Amino acid sequence: MADNLLWAEIDLKAIAHNIRELRRIADPNARLMAVVKANGYGHGSVEVARCALNNGVEVLGVARIDEAMTLRNSGIYAPILIFGYTSPPFYKEILQFDLTQTVYSLQTAESLSAFAVSNNKRIKVHIKIDTGMGRLGILPDCLRDYRENGIRAGLALREVESIIRLSGLEPEGIFTHFSTADSSDKSFSRRQFEIFMEFINSLKGKGIEFGVRHAANSAGIIDMPETHLDMVRAGIAMYGLYPSEETMNDKAVLLPAMSLKSVIIHLKDVPAGFKVSYGATYETKKPTTIATVPVGYADGYSRLLSSRGHMLVCGQRAPIAGRVCMDLTMLDVGNISGVKQGDEVVILGKQKDSEIKADEIASLLGTINYEIVSSLTERVKRVYFK
Repeated sequence: MADNLLWAEIDLKAIAHNIRELRRIADPNARLMAVVKANGYGHGSVEVARCALNNGVEVLGVARIDEAMTLRNSGIYAPILIFGYTSPPFYKEILQFDLTQTVYSLQTAESLSAFAVSNNKRIKVHIKIDTGMGRLGILPDCLRDYRENGIRAGLALREVESIIRLSGLEPEGIFTHFSTADSSDKSFSRRQFEIFMEFINSLKGKGIEFGVRHAANSAGIIDMPETHLDMVRAGIAMYGLYPSEETMNDKAVLLPAMSLKSVIIHLKDVPAGFKVSYGATYETKKPTTIATVPVGYADGYSRLLSSRGHMLVCGQRAPIAGRVCMDLTMLDVGNISGVKQGDEVVILGKQKDSEIKADEIASLLGTINYEIVSSLTERVKRVYFK
């Protein structure tokens, strides 16, 4: 357990529960994908993937090919979709590990096709359509700027048609991604979905259909049932965190799967006016006790929590004293009785009747709960409870 100093406890029972909740509210005809990119949002991709596949998930999603290879090398053989770009030197691994690749332009599709043909193979692909996210994807005509070139109706449709005709590719699916589905105002997401469905219907009019159409992320699963189509993609919600406070969080009961814990490795009694940590930015207002905890920004615990965040000691909140260091953080525990060296410290999660949530830490940092859990670095040992 990382020499018992710092560890993340991952409750696989909670993940299984969350998957069942998402399966309950998803369209029964839609397949369920578990998104396990970024090391399973910090929870451990291999263990989460196994748990997900044992609880109704049929497909896995990753961002990069090395994430897919990690799953395959761990004996996981379910379908895996790579959302992001794979460079040509790794095309052979797409074939070797039987992966499905996203293509988001004719250029990327042609490159992949040429490799497949040269090897007398076929590569499964999903085509991504950019309906307003602005990252990757073919832009429908209604979103294109034609000021310089004049109106060229059907350009996006022709691009997809060209991809479909390429040898060596097996066009399995088509998808888009919502940018504001976690907002209470769903108008932009609904417009994205309209654009996507109009595009799909236009393709259908040309005799082009896909077996797997997908659009709904976690927020879409919870708030936008009309977007479930043939498959839904469970990301943050699978880990027990709601996409935002603006989603309909009463539709599914989610259980956070991660707790982050450490121990007190040193205690010292200090006088009033004592300065703590780098920059001497924290000064005690009265005689107190400072506890040192072996967690720091190299573990993914943000330095921006310096003198702002709290941890739980003996079931009570202890404020961070001074700047978070690379490997250590100090707490002012003077108001907590009975503190001893070796006592457990909860950085994220519950202790007795108190709790520190990822959303609370995210609010302090002006970010989202996704970043809190996925920022946990590899040197933090993950301990799994089944």
